[in-house]
Amino acid sequence: MDGQEEEAQQLNGTDENLLKLLTFKVYKRRWIVLLALCLLNCSNAMLWLSFAPIADQTSQFYDVTLDQVNMLSLIYLIVAIPFGFGTSWMLDTLGLKSCLILSSWLNMIGSILRYLSTVNTKIYPVLMVGQTISALAQPLVLFSPTKLAALWFPEHQRATANMLASMSNPLGVLLANILSPIIVKDVSDIPTLLVIYAIPASVACVLATGGIRERVPPTPPSATAMMSTSENFIDGVKLLIKNKPYMILLVCFGAGIGIFTCFSTLLEQILCVKGYSNGFAGLCGALFIVFGIFGAFLLGIYVDKTKYFTEVTKISFCLTAIASIAFAVLSQMRNQKPALAVICSLFGMFGFAIYPISLELAVECSYPVGEATSAGLIFISGQIQGVIFIVLFQLMTKHLADSPYSTCKLQDDATLSWKVPTLVMAAICTVGACVFVLFFHTEYKRLQKETLINTGHDSEESEETSNEEERVLQET
Repeated sequence: MDGQEEEAQQLNGTDENLLKLLTFKVYKRRWIVLLALCLLNCSNAMLWLSFAPIADQTSQFYDVTLDQVNMLSLIYLIVAIPFGFGTSWMLDTLGLKSCLILSSWLNMIGSILRYLSTVNTKIYPVLMVGQTISALAQPLVLFSPTKLAALWFPEHQRATANMLASMSNPLGVLLANILSPIIVKDVSDIPTLLVIYAIPASVACVLATGGIRERVPPTPPSATAMMSTSENFIDGVKLLIKNKPYMILLVCFGAGIGIFTCFSTLLEQILCVKGYSNGFAGLCGALFIVFGIFGAFLLGIYVDKTKYFTEVTKISFCLTAIASIAFAVLSQMRNQKPALAVICSLFGMFGFAIYPISLELAVECSYPVGEATSAGLIFISGQIQGVIFIVLFQLMTKHLADSPYSTCKLQDDATLSWKVPTLVMAAICTVGACVFVLFFHTEYKRLQKETLINTGHDSEESEETSNEEERVLQET
């Protein structure tokens, strides 16, 4: 036994020495991989919500109910929850290249089937099949940013790369909300819309298939990149369950994702009760996303330089909670357009900033668990909580006997009060922020590992230099 232990120690020492001698390198083609993921993420989000802004026209074109039109968007949430677990395993086992190429083909095939549903006859089941195939690509796309940042980018660029890849999804949501009403002026324009949306999906497929040549770069960009996914999926999940900081992040940040899903879905219904037009609600939704992307961009660069993951996340969480309280109050008042526009902008700026930073924080506190596993479970938590919140908030609404200022267009002319749901939404944000600020404390395990390796490398070089100087002096 002693001989076997000594042999194992010698092998471990050899591996550490080889790691210290390794020169880390970055490649320009990492930006091609990032571009492919950004375009794929944006395109997938455009396919997701392409029918939401034109629900009435879609219902008329395919001769279906509004519930069936809403199912075209809801199918993304339904598919993501069970398929997300398999996605985490695929990314950590099969690798980033295979998953991105697979997702790009699913995304393109789905977009083509959507258009084929309009050829000669209008076939809603074919449209739903195409939408479902595109939905299968979403978890693969949304789980990839942390894996891409870890494998291809050095430690001082990881948060920025994660931010760019993650924020391309809300950018796609924004583009869908802007382009769909512009393109579809009449019911007959829907085939044109589906052709236009298939173009970026096809370009993303070509770029991913032809531009991503390797599973990993020839030389890792950092010490931990070569040890990415050092735990298999099942063991990784077991470690995450026992990891207190990660579980707090899973619940609190997952709740944040759920709240933002509800906000985006219910914004128009909340504001129309007090007399705000659909156009103004759309403006607030656009400001919510635009300022969110802007905030994520600024804080992503800042965190890359300072490594203040926890501090930035806690501050942003608190400011998001304050913005949610302000929205709950102002949304129940009339003639508050400037204030509501500002609050929606701030809500997006602070809330979206949390998203890419929290994903990086999840990797830091859960290392050496695979990046796709740690980020994927948080996304699944957000989807589950989002579905629960939407159902819960709808049950909390009350019918108003008199609503003279309402601009809501409901089939039964019944106006719903969203006062209680918005207050509960603010309460969830506030409780989540308090729990996270008070109880979340973690070490940056991945950064510590890199520092340890780099320090050992520097110490070894210094020792070799000293020995060389001593030898020269002796010869002299």
